[in-house]
Amino acid sequence: MAQKAQHAILRFAKHKAGPAGALEAHHERTKEQYASNPDIDKSRSKDNFHIVQPTQKYRKEIDSRIKAAGCKTRRDSTMFVDTLITASPEFFTGRSKQEVQAYFTEAAAFMEKKVGKDNIFSAVVHMDEKTPHLHLCFTPITEDGRLSAKEILGNRAQLSKWQDEFHAHMKKAFPILKRGESALVTRRKHIPTWLFKQSVDLIKQQRAIEKAVSDIGMMNAGKKRDEILALVGPYFARLEGHLGQVKKYQATIDYLTQENEGLKEKVRDESGIKKQLEAAKLKQENEQLRRFVQSIPPELLRTLREQQRRPNEQQR
Repeated sequence: MAQKAQHAILRFAKHKAGPAGALEAHHERTKEQYASNPDIDKSRSKDNFHIVQPTQKYRKEIDSRIKAAGCKTRRDSTMFVDTLITASPEFFTGRSKQEVQAYFTEAAAFMEKKVGKDNIFSAVVHMDEKTPHLHLCFTPITEDGRLSAKEILGNRAQLSKWQDEFHAHMKKAFPILKRGESALVTRRKHIPTWLFKQSVDLIKQQRAIEKAVSDIGMMNAGKKRDEILALVGPYFARLEGHLGQVKKYQATIDYLTQENEGLKEKVRDESGIKKQLEAAKLKQENEQLRRFVQSIPPELLRTLREQQRRPNEQQR
């Protein structure tokens, strides 16, 4: 089986000053419980570590830097940027804590070079969630003392250049890494409404099929094999097609869920909250659908896929 590509991942979220407190609570793990993010395993939080330790509250870090630089601000100014740095989950499999630390130390060194060491007020690595990741926060102050996230991050073309440079930097230390897709491109890909509806419909059908199969007997019951194939076959064809369609939007789903996981309180825009919740629900549903495929016995799965191929071959 071909090894899955392992990507270095770099994403940005621009913020006004308002969400600083909520982000701090999440990044610095100042709360005892995180009901909005069940993926946090508090027993592993002791393994989290800082590359840059904040010296005061996030809001004060932001305000003091902007004041010291003499920056002019507007009501809609981006006051700080939360940078998410991670890699494909497969990249971290089997790596020691020292290797993980080396990865994020290299990533932080890249960011220091790009945005200025003095602009970075916090860089903390979370080891207590599914995939290790770094949250690095900085004030977007230019060399000539202006507050301008637009100048530092740039437009779509410049963000693509960011990805190229980040990949080149990380690949020197970790040659296995592949160039990922531009974060700006993936985050702006609209998830169509029909995909959400299709997912809900397939989940409902899955429950009905599981009940029917349970009534017939075990999925690998020899005598009932044809009956089960007739029942599961049409549904399986739709399911495989759906999971293939979801792949086209997987980067957007990952962006909305991973970038803002557990941080719903920081978003004041109701449409933003809705998008996050919808993406999280879609992700959960499709993980459930994939588990259903994995639960099908291998021999039956091969037969179902052969049945799908036959009509396609006849149409050629």
